[in-house]
Amino acid sequence: MEPLSLHFLHEEAGARFIDVRGREVVAGYGNGEDGYRAAREAVALHDASYREILRITGEDRASFLHGMVTQEVNNLPVGAATYAALVNVKGAMVADARILKREADLLMDVEPGHGAKVREFLEKYLISEDAELHEATGEYAILRLLGPRTASVLGEGFSPLAHHATRPLTLAGQDVILVGNTSVEPHGVDVWVPRAGVEAVWRALSQAGAEPGLKPLGFEALELLRVEAGVPRYGQDMVDTTIPMEANLTGAISYNKGCYIGQEVIARATFRGHMNRKLTGLLLGEADAAPGMELRRGEKKVGWLTSVVRSPSQGQRVALGYVHRDSLEPGTELTLAGGPDTVKVAPLPFKG
Repeated sequence: MEPLSLHFLHEEAGARFIDVRGREVVAGYGNGEDGYRAAREAVALHDASYREILRITGEDRASFLHGMVTQEVNNLPVGAATYAALVNVKGAMVADARILKREADLLMDVEPGHGAKVREFLEKYLISEDAELHEATGEYAILRLLGPRTASVLGEGFSPLAHHATRPLTLAGQDVILVGNTSVEPHGVDVWVPRAGVEAVWRALSQAGAEPGLKPLGFEALELLRVEAGVPRYGQDMVDTTIPMEANLTGAISYNKGCYIGQEVIARATFRGHMNRKLTGLLLGEADAAPGMELRRGEKKVGWLTSVVRSPSQGQRVALGYVHRDSLEPGTELTLAGGPDTVKVAPLPFKG
């Protein structure tokens, strides 16, 4: 397990650690309620330095990556970020990634444990282009701020960032890049930090957040927020058989960019106008459920669960899961396989 750069700081704060695909992650601090509440009502700081980063250099870096992902890269402005899927020739996902375009390179931010897979996939198609792939997880770290008082931590006069908008900033003597990340929480900002300066920046953010009520946020509380927001995570809700539209990733797809690996399948599915199944929300009440559990309507299997949490905002257990299009109407009652418990289909994001 690859340890966190800030392991000792988290340990001093009473952190519990878990392994997520070979990388150390802070599961939580105490009971986790303080961080969750801070992300909802004040500001929370999450160490996302377990995420893996690839760097692409060379004259053809943009055109090469443009032909490998579902999103626009060629016309992405320098300094901007975007979210994309990588799919194989059958249109099934290899991974998802956030792409940051800089003057001299491209950075790709992927889920822990998937960096090598993404690099292998890209290198398979890298033949004559002037582009080179570099492992960059050791060069950069990501710290995530969430909550309505995020702006007050980043300095007087800081204005909120739109999703994937970027802004350079100097924190604790480090040149960092702020990237709006509002998918889970509407005020979210990711701070991209040179790995060597991550401790100084963590301490600076923690100090600046003392008055606004900043609390550290563990992975388990972040998962609560993610599921409540209806955001799928690759490796949990999306796997190598998932078609992006099944997971509601239409925002990750450009329909005007031209050819890329898997484009014909994505275009055909889009033209058809529907998918046989879609990711949706499910209200579980107090049902004892776990990811992978089948969903049935009568005797027919109509889906399965992917993420299950106890939601403070809903006052019950809730889940993300895939459900057949004939059973997607909100309020539809389904049963959990192997028991009498019923669950209800709910729109995403969960309200409340």
